[in-house]
Amino acid sequence: MIGIDSISKKEYAENLEENIKDLVTRLKNKAYKQLPALRVYIPKDNGKMQPLGISIYEDKIVQLALKKILEAIYEPKFLDNMYRFRPNRGCHKAIKYVHKSISNRRINYIVDEDIKGFFDHIDHNWLIKFLEYNIKDPNIISLVKKYLKAGIMDKGEYIATEEGSAQGNIISPVLAKIYMHFVLIL
Repeated sequence: MIGIDSISKKEYAENLEENIKDLVTRLKNKAYKQLPALRVYIPKDNGKMQPLGISIYEDKIVQLALKKILEAIYEPKFLDNMYRFRPNRGCHKAIKYVHKSISNRRINYIVDEDIKGFFDHIDHNWLIKFLEYNIKDPNIISLVKKYLKAGIMDKGEYIATEEGSAQGNIISPVLAKIYMHFVLIL
């Protein structure tokens, strides 16, 4: 899907070297600005519509770099029983973990919970505090803040984002995991 600038991956790649040089220069000069994500809706199984945020291609590149940095820092810190959106983990490994736990331990209860609107209501201030606990580089924190505050374009209308991290963006799952990690361990 294409973001609000209507530039596809293919179009961005036509001048890839020049585009990347320009992006790197803006990042170094702290002149990079994340654009608002395009809000699109996809149908859910229950008949409701799921909002997604689609970033422009260049913002996806920055988000992917941030995701890799954040995962390198936080993956070793995450609890073993956290499986969602993690490298080399997934629902099959989660099922194996539950089966092994039920078979080999005394279990009194199992909780399967879906936090309604979790991505939409992540508190930005707490998320930044959680990130600053392990990350001392102000450039990384600044880029995450730019992402969080970029806003959403919904049906041609700009909506400021005071909370949440739009599902559909590359960095959202790792930010959600970091937030949940700190909520669970504190």
